Amino acid sequence: MTTTQDLIARANVTIDAPPSEVWAALVSPAVIKQYMFGTDVRSDWKEGVRSRGRANGRAGGIRTMARSADQAGRLLRYTHFSPVAGLVDAPENYHTVTIALADVGGKTHVTLSQENNSTEEARKNSEKNWSAMLEGLKKFVEK
Repeated sequence: MTTTQDLIARANVTIDAPPSEVWAALVSPAVIKQYMFGTDVRSDWKEGVRSRGRANGRAGGIRTMARSADQAGRLLRYTHFSPVAGLVDAPENYHTVTIALADVGGKTHVTLSQENNSTEEARKNSEKNWSAMLEGLKKFVEK
């Protein structure tokens, strides 16, 4: 039997820029809006800080709770909820998103995982969306 713990969406990309530049783009609300489907994030990414966002012009498009952002700018972990899925806004319906940065010869390899997908279809959809977001991040940072 497959459980939500087994349904992890994964995406990755290598960006021709140092990790510090990629990190700055990952945590800057003004920059996020430019590559992440118009998402308007209001967060300082400190642990325990709740933020709200708008995605594709929809109010409340995402809700996040920062779990950890390491001081070295290499690992960001937060919970994520999107009402687009039609689920109730409750902790059991939040995803845990982890984004890790690795320096690979002056470039940055970005790996992203999203846990707690409710179905295989939801997992595949999340992978598609996160892959598109990472490609947008890559284009933004490399421009």
